[in-house]
Amino acid sequence: MKSSTGTDAALRDAAACNLLPRAALEQTFDRLLAAHGPALSRLAGSYTNTPSDRDDLLQEIAIAIWQALPRFRGECSERTFLFRIAHNRAIAHLARTRAQLPGTPEEVEARDPAPDPESGLAQEERAERLRRAVHRLPVVYRQVVTLTLEGLGYGEIAEVLGISESNVGARLTRARQMLREWLENR
Repeated sequence: MKSSTGTDAALRDAAACNLLPRAALEQTFDRLLAAHGPALSRLAGSYTNTPSDRDDLLQEIAIAIWQALPRFRGECSERTFLFRIAHNRAIAHLARTRAQLPGTPEEVEARDPAPDPESGLAQEERAERLRRAVHRLPVVYRQVVTLTLEGLGYGEIAEVLGISESNVGARLTRARQMLREWLENR
């Protein structure tokens, strides 16, 4: 899926000539983080066990985006570009820290607009159970689930992870099976 907004085209042209002014780069960077920051934070959280680790990884992702932004050629959407960088940073983070993937879950910041406190609590508990179950998945399955939950399609996920769309489907099917089994047995 290729994005062709005016910003993408201008960024691509300027980057190709290495003429991107710092102010334009900063503006684009700020816009991208404002638009995709929460999703990148959730992605970082799916690769870490604590809020402080998530924040460290999110900072690494932001730095990597800043460094890569001048080289963005617009061959994919901005969102795919950002998630590809985030995915690569998260995998590098896992390799560096050799983190034990299942661990202490971080707090979920879920808000329920419903007026009934009991239903809100029940929804928060379900969300926490799902988050814990997703966190237990092996990384290859967790990746596709997290990216799917962020609204990426099979083609975008395939591009981010560097795998085929059919492989995305197979991993997602297996991840759903595992999640169903874990959630039914609890």
